Amino acid sequence: MMMAMMVIPFAIQAQTKYHDIEFNEASGPVKCIKSSVMGQQQTINFTQDGKMQSDTMSDIVYDANGYIQSASMEMRGQKMPLKYKWANGKVVSQTMSMMGQEMEIKFTYNDKGARATQDMDMGGQAMSTPYTDYKYDDHGNWISRKMSMMGQEMEQTRTIEYYK
Repeated sequence: MMMAMMVIPFAIQAQTKYHDIEFNEASGPVKCIKSSVMGQQQTINFTQDGKMQSDTMSDIVYDANGYIQSASMEMRGQKMPLKYKWANGKVVSQTMSMMGQEMEIKFTYNDKGARATQDMDMGGQAMSTPYTDYKYDDHGNWISRKMSMMGQEMEQTRTIEYYK
């Protein structure tokens, strides 16, 4: 009995491992990701155990293994619920409710594990966004890529800071 009581406090103190870095398409001891697409800047900070500190997401729910299952995103003054599905350590789909409609976004990945496409179904209307021309940092995380949306090509860039 005494032995079991000594083990319980240790188990409570064990650090939870989060997969928020993978959720943001990166790996390793990431401290911060600063990204830019179409002139919009975003900064996401991470704790040393991998938990994301984001101004854009709230009400984050994790499964027992530290993978995000659902969250809310603030958009035009309204909370938009999001749900995620994972496979092989990658987000394979995101479902959101917008103006009473369910919208699903599916993601595929290339042989390097980087996002290859993003396919959306907005009420029966399909839209595919391919990602190409990846450039990587010395940790193997992408820092630049091109995306094509509705016939227009855009570059997405990001700077990643790491814990030492």
